[in-house]
Order: sequence, then C-alpha cells, then structure tokens
Amino acid sequence: MTPATPSAEGGPDGGGPETADLRVVLADDDVLLREGLASLLQRSGCAVVGQAADATQLLDLVRRAAPGLVVVDIRMPPGQATEGLDAARTIRQELPATGILVLSAHAEVEHAMELLASGRGVGYLLKSRVSDVQEFLDALRRVARGGSVVDPALVQELVAARRRADPLDVLSSREREVLELMAEGRSNAGIGRRLWVTEGTVEKHVRSILAKLDLPETDDDHRRVRAVITFLEAR
Repeated sequence: MTPATPSAEGGPDGGGPETADLRVVLADDDVLLREGLASLLQRSGCAVVGQAADATQLLDLVRRAAPGLVVVDIRMPPGQATEGLDAARTIRQELPATGILVLSAHAEVEHAMELLASGRGVGYLLKSRVSDVQEFLDALRRVARGGSVVDPALVQELVAARRRADPLDVLSSREREVLELMAEGRSNAGIGRRLWVTEGTVEKHVRSILAKLDLPETDDDHRRVRAVITFLEAR
C-alpha cells in the first residue's frame, strides 16, 4: 500500500467522524492483504471487530458482531468461486442495514450488477484500487453512509458490454433509417418516398435488415414486426 498522508479530517490516513465509530468485519483468504487492510482501517479510526478467511467464518462473525460495514473478497475458500458474493447476499438479506464493499481481482460484470442491484450501501472495487489509500477510504465512507461505489474499470466493462450487445450495430446507417421508418408504421412505398429511393431499393434494405438481425421466416412470426420490436427494445 502507498504511504499514508496527513489529512485535516482526522488521523494519518484521513480518518475522522465518519470512520471513527465504524465497526468493520474483513473477509479475505489472503492474510497479508487482510492484515494490511485491518491496519489501515484501524489507523483511520475504524474498529475492526473481526477477520475471516472464508465465507462460513464471515457469516458467523457478522451475526455475532453486527458490524456497520463488511469488506469481502468475491472468491473465497473452499471453492474459490462466488463464496464471498454468496455470503454478501445472505448478509444483505439478514442485516439489510449493513454496508457491503466487495473486492475483486477482476471486473466481473454479472456478479457486480447482481450486488449493486441489491440496494443502498453497496460497493464493488478492484483490489488494485486499494493501493490508493485515500480513494479506498473515500469509497469505504460512501458505502458506510448508504451510498454506492462502482470501480471505474467496471463502468468501462459495462459500457463495452452494452455496445457489444446492441443488435443494431450490424446495420448500416441507411438500414437504420429504413428500420426506424418501419417502426413508424410506414410501408415500403412510404419509406421510399421519405428517403427518395425506389420501392425496390427499400425492399432490398428490408431483406438485408431481416437477414442481419437473424430473423428467419416462420409460420408463426411476422419478421417485419419482430424487426421493429428489436429496434424499439434497443433504443
């Protein structure tokens, strides 16, 4: 961790009224990281009321100590899968007022979104973010106050995932114009008049749109309607 710097808020790491009375439980099977976090938080005025190396220990500690904040790794023994996230879900159900800050080695969009959708007082940070002491402490305070914290790397992943998931990306700009006019209920002739092209050209664009959106013709579906629905859902 980087050296602490003095702050007007309180102790050498910027602790103050917002952290002085905060009771924290730490859960991570990496003992060096866990002890380092404990030392940092204690110097910042927090009361570290327990440390856990696995999800079972974490749940036992939280039920006994009723902390204001839990800092937990997403992957923990015995399976190194989602034990930490599963424990966080249980804590949120049993003690909804407890803040939860999840640490992860990687930006895992699905897991993070599930956590962040669980309500107030939640956060998701990459472990690399802990090296910036002040940034980490600021995140901890926000979660403890009932706010939400999202790692910038996760935001980038979410934006990229949204771009990858847009089904209209496969369409050309002209095809998008045609599909938008289809959504307005215009016929091929009406679209042609609007775009100053022939009806035959519009028909070619429509066939291309249906093919690119992977809408094969069936007896039960109207492909033109399904294309419009895809357009509306993507907006």
